[in-house]
Amino acid sequence: MTTRMEKRFALCKAEGRAALVTFLMAGDPDPKTSLDLIKALPQAGADVIEIGMPFTDPMADGPSIQAAGLRALAAGMSLTKTLDLVRAFRKADTDTPIVLMGYFNPIYVRGVEKFLGEAKEAGVDGLIVVDLPPEEDDELCLPALAAGLHFIRLATPTTDDKRLPTVLTNTSGFLYYVSITGITGAATPDYSKVAQAVHRIKAQTQLPVAVGFGVKNAQTAASLAAHADGVVVGSALIDALKNSLDAQNRATGTTLTAVTSLVSDIAHGVRSARKAAAE
Repeated sequence: MTTRMEKRFALCKAEGRAALVTFLMAGDPDPKTSLDLIKALPQAGADVIEIGMPFTDPMADGPSIQAAGLRALAAGMSLTKTLDLVRAFRKADTDTPIVLMGYFNPIYVRGVEKFLGEAKEAGVDGLIVVDLPPEEDDELCLPALAAGLHFIRLATPTTDDKRLPTVLTNTSGFLYYVSITGITGAATPDYSKVAQAVHRIKAQTQLPVAVGFGVKNAQTAASLAAHADGVVVGSALIDALKNSLDAQNRATGTTLTAVTSLVSDIAHGVRSARKAAAE
């Protein structure tokens, strides 16, 4: 059976464009506003939605996403409430793929089998768990695939041709290519190097390749969309959200539009790139 994820990337390919993958932290700045934001993403132009699972020790995240996780935890967000958020989203949207992104510890504490069953029932389509290498596939990756969830892996500029087949083994849904070396929200990527990397990866897999890290606006998104099957934006959305909050980190009347207007601009950039390349 074709999954939501496969259908969405196939649709984008048929339209001659890259997919826009957006990231927000579950519960940031509070559970209600977070749900309102995530509900609004598809209409703003998001094709796939990544939802961060707040965690107290997010070692791979940059300052913006770390702060988002802390705001969410302070607002009482939990793994249970994150799954409830997905359930609430699914009441109105049964088409947009949802990926949960985070770390293994909260899943391990909950129990892998229990978590996977709950995630599938809630309407989750895939997982990105950044601290589990391929050598530990038995821990979560293989059980997730058996449960019908995609397991999305990250490749980086340091993933050479010797390592790449190991990374691609059991990867499902799409491959997330990290365009720069370092933490999220850092420098601007070198587009020529990204193009070379995507070409090299696609020589070894049929999976869509989505590129993230360093996407700040429509222009950077368009530059990556010319080479990739998807563009991932996270820190820029988190920053727009943060800048809309009041001094106590509470949502304001501008929070929803601050995020959705940026998503719309980036979506326009992503869509225009493939049109320009095709003309």
